[in-house]
Amino acid sequence: MLHIVDHPLIKHKLTIMRKSDTGPKEFRELLREITLLLAYEATRHIEVYEMEIETPLEKTKGYYINDKDIVVIPILRAGLGMVDGILQLLPNASVGHIGIYRDPQTLRAIDYYFKSPRLNDKSEIFVLDPMLATGVSAVDAITKIKQNGGKRITFISLIAAPEGVKAVEEVHPDVDIYTASLDRELNDHGYILPGLGDAGDRLFRTK
Repeated sequence: MLHIVDHPLIKHKLTIMRKSDTGPKEFRELLREITLLLAYEATRHIEVYEMEIETPLEKTKGYYINDKDIVVIPILRAGLGMVDGILQLLPNASVGHIGIYRDPQTLRAIDYYFKSPRLNDKSEIFVLDPMLATGVSAVDAITKIKQNGGKRITFISLIAAPEGVKAVEEVHPDVDIYTASLDRELNDHGYILPGLGDAGDRLFRTK
């Protein structure tokens, strides 16, 4: 299911990110900040456990999460820019990495790396990628995670295209998608319109 996180702070920060004259330093900072805001909403379903604690005045009931079961998996390379944002909320989460790039000619996903903590039925897995464009990389990443034991998966992106959302929902209908914006469409080269360009190139100034 698609969840568009509609918040004034997200709209403001995303607008700055979209501007072509926003430099890599500000782009990185804004991506981290928006990821934190998205993660706040995307983690609402995490199970809490009751415990008794003692305040300075009396004992009371409290709640905690078992963050040892939380796994963050960015899709390389642009997903790396989102890791710090979610780890600000979940500092003890485990972190995996999945390397996938989209062939510029065929737009097919090419896998080149996968390293993850041990996954099981209780693992709460958050897959990170700023752009959900064609959906090819997202579908491939989620498939690989499931093949390695992951079941409870949430996908977090900065912006998404309708084509990418449809692709993920068709293959992985059990995966929730959280994004800051559902943009209009893809162009002939698979880039999101209006979008913000190539997130990886803007993060790392590789173009």
